[in-house]
Amino acid sequence: MTDSEFERLATETLSGIEVAVEECADAAGLDVDLQMKPGGILELGFEDGSKMIINRQSAAREIWVAAKSGGFHFRYEGGRWVDTRDGGELFAALSRMVGAQSGAAVILAPR
Repeated sequence: MTDSEFERLATETLSGIEVAVEECADAAGLDVDLQMKPGGILELGFEDGSKMIINRQSAAREIWVAAKSGGFHFRYEGGRWVDTRDGGELFAALSRMVGAQSGAAVILAPR
């Protein structure tokens, strides 16, 4: 994957995460503050004051997630973003993390 391919894919994925979280929060009545910051950083703020940061790491060609439950790295392989430790899929992992921080059952799907 070239640098430009990674940047395009990461930008599309971060935008897709933003839309998926907004739609899910609206449907479930959750109070989640989303902010897309310069440089490909998506910040989610939760009602309890906790935050989740999702950003691209261009040098590693990964998407990184910092949540209450820890830090996670996802690499694009086989047409999907997979956790570099356990092979879990990005949106499934985000569903668990957002659910844990929001206190509600959440299912996020790629948009």
